[in-house]
Parts: sequence; C-alpha cells; structure tokens
Amino acid sequence: MSNEPITLTAGDAEATVLPGNGGRIGGLRVGGTELLRQGERFGCFPMVPWCGRIRDGRFRDGATVHQMPLNSPPHAIHGTARDGAWRIARTATDEAVITYDLVEPWPHPGRITQQVALTPDAVTLTMSVETYDSSFPAQIGWHPWFNRNLGGEDVQLAFSAVWQEERGDDHLPTGNRLDPKPGPWDDCFGMPGGVDVTLTWPGQLELTVASREEWVVVYDEQAEAVCVEPQTGPPNGLNTAPRLVTPLEPLEASTTWSWRRL
Repeated sequence: MSNEPITLTAGDAEATVLPGNGGRIGGLRVGGTELLRQGERFGCFPMVPWCGRIRDGRFRDGATVHQMPLNSPPHAIHGTARDGAWRIARTATDEAVITYDLVEPWPHPGRITQQVALTPDAVTLTMSVETYDSSFPAQIGWHPWFNRNLGGEDVQLAFSAVWQEERGDDHLPTGNRLDPKPGPWDDCFGMPGGVDVTLTWPGQLELTVASREEWVVVYDEQAEAVCVEPQTGPPNGLNTAPRLVTPLEPLEASTTWSWRRL
C-alpha cells in the first residue's frame, strides 16, 4: 500500500489521486484553478460497495440480512472503501489504477479497481467490483464536492431528469417517483438516457458530468460546495434495486467530467 499522493497531468489539467485516503481524487485543477473542495473528507470519493444510505444499515442478501456500521445514524452511508487504504496497481503521467480488497465489515470477499484517466479537457473515472467467490449485491458511485465558487459568481446547475425519487423524512426514497422539483436538493434523479449534468461557473468554466448510468444524486445544501453523484442505483438500492456481482460478471461503471473555458 502507499499513502503517497499520485499527481496526473495533461495539458494544463492536474489531478491528485489519494490511495491512502479512500482512493479519492484529492484535487482537480484546470489552469491552476481548483475545482474540488479541499479537505480530508472532500475531493471526490468512491461510493462502493454501496451508494448513499442503507436503511438502518441493513441489507438483504438472499435469505441473509447483513448489518453495516451506522456511520450516519440511523443509517449506513456511502460504502466502506472510502475508509480504507488502496493499493497502486500502475501509474503513468496521465493515468492511475488503484485497487481495494473488500474486508470486514463488508461480508463478502471481492476486489474493487478504479482507473483515473486524465486528458487536457476531461477526466474519466472507471470502477469495477469483482468477486472470485460468492455472488453479492453491490453499487458503484462517485461523490465529488465541486467548489460552489471559483472566485467569480456561484456555480449554476443544469440538468433534465425524467423523474425525482420522492424523499421521505428519513432521507431515503419512498418508492414514489415525482416530476423533478426545484432545489435546493439532497435528492436522487432518474435519467434513463444516462447522467448528464452541467455545472457552469459564469465567465469561467463549464463542466459536464456524464455517465451511462441512469441515477444521479444532486446535493447542494452546503454553502461551500455542490455534489453531483452518478451511481448504479438509488439510495438504499442494495435493498430496492440490487445489482449482482458474480464470479462471471463484475459490476462496472464510469463517469466522465469534461470542461471548457468560458
């Protein structure tokens, strides 16, 4: 394992990967401007083997009910891999591949691989969950904290969702789908054609978060940052919309953030 940051460069873009801090992207700079909120808990962390909250920290796997630690009482939130140290598989000037072996409290053995690939005008994050043993439900997602302000006007969010998951008082989807409502949000949206959200810092930068996945959580209730989180299922999805990882079929997902100067 390595706690050493990995610095990737391409053109005037620079990304910092932190294997020792949950495999997160610690920073993304374009022309010297930092796009991600700084701090040990921020940047952009991988949400795996689940995304968002699990109700009461419990999920059903066949006939077995597993209990995860309640790290956001009364729920468990954002998986376990962001709390561990990842291993470096390979690095290049503009690419890093890191891995994390699933351990307790997650009940199943498995390996997560994350690739970070940087170009002068985009970064692509790709993740897979593999098992060589028993099958299990899992989710993949990313939780970037984009700075609300880059020194000019506050960021503007633009997206067109087909539905919004109704959120209960416990912050979990109720199972009902609504027409999308105006923000502020801590909400999950459905985009069957793939995630497509544009962040615009007027007069500075436009950045698009895209993914083939159809789920995205948008969180903009904090003053410092906004979060646009593409993921393979909704919050509590281990229970409501499980995706199965099998020895023959890993779970894979990717997201690309592309930008242009304004």
